[in-house]
Amino acid sequence: MSKPVIGFIGLGLMGGNMVENLQNRGYTLNVMDLNKDAVAACVARGATAANSAKELAEASDIVMLCLTTSAIVEKVVYGDEGILAGIKEGSVLIDFGTSIPTSTQKIGADLAAKGVGMIDAPLGRTPAHAKDGLLNIMAAGDIDTFNKVKPVLEEQGENVFHLGALGAGHTTKLINNFMGMTTVCAMSQAFAVADLAGVDRQQLFDIMSTGPSNSPFMQFCKNYAVDNNSDLGFSIANANKDLGYFLKMVEDLGTVSEIAQGSSSNLQAAFDAGMGNGNVPEIFDYFLTLKK
Repeated sequence: MSKPVIGFIGLGLMGGNMVENLQNRGYTLNVMDLNKDAVAACVARGATAANSAKELAEASDIVMLCLTTSAIVEKVVYGDEGILAGIKEGSVLIDFGTSIPTSTQKIGADLAAKGVGMIDAPLGRTPAHAKDGLLNIMAAGDIDTFNKVKPVLEEQGENVFHLGALGAGHTTKLINNFMGMTTVCAMSQAFAVADLAGVDRQQLFDIMSTGPSNSPFMQFCKNYAVDNNSDLGFSIANANKDLGYFLKMVEDLGTVSEIAQGSSSNLQAAFDAGMGNGNVPEIFDYFLTLKK
């Protein structure tokens, strides 16, 4: 059985490695990105460069997105030369990014009107895992659509989960990131408050790590706050965006999260202070200088 032709938009660290993995597994790729060097690298391995999202969609059986924001996804889908203008009946759109669930559901409904399926499938793990096809994939959408693309997802992910109706993947990813990023903010401030109070940060870690607070996140925070190493590869800018999306999601659900509001305020302030490119545990430096 022949492999589906895949169109891939968004060739950053994660997306570029996902494309390389698919090419290594024998898939034909149409690609698109604003970064010409990233496109050229894929073309050198046999991919075809598309001039527009419409052109890419017309030439592909499955269209994959690995983009940074819901706004960009909507622009790529709804633009005059966008995916919706060119995608074929029976095709499937997969959004690997982290998006607002209500936006995902709107896009899915508009695609369904054209006979096109959609899966939201945000990712866990790192670009290195993407290159080896070992990602965690949190997929959601109509079960028949999921089963249609599952063989391709399994070539990209070591663990592929189906979480329910369209939007459940993005919902789960935002909840996961809410838990993770608020935890890192709290632990980083704990180390900063210890320092301001004259308590040795290493000793604080030694005490906290013997109890139930011990976790990989605590280790990440200690690695920066105590050892001055930054090894949690997730930026303050991305954490700030994702918590903002989480807050939008809970607003859409008719509830509120004061915990997320507090962490979001801290992340936004750190971002405004020029720390956006730093990894999340580096918010420790912001907390050291925070005044009333």
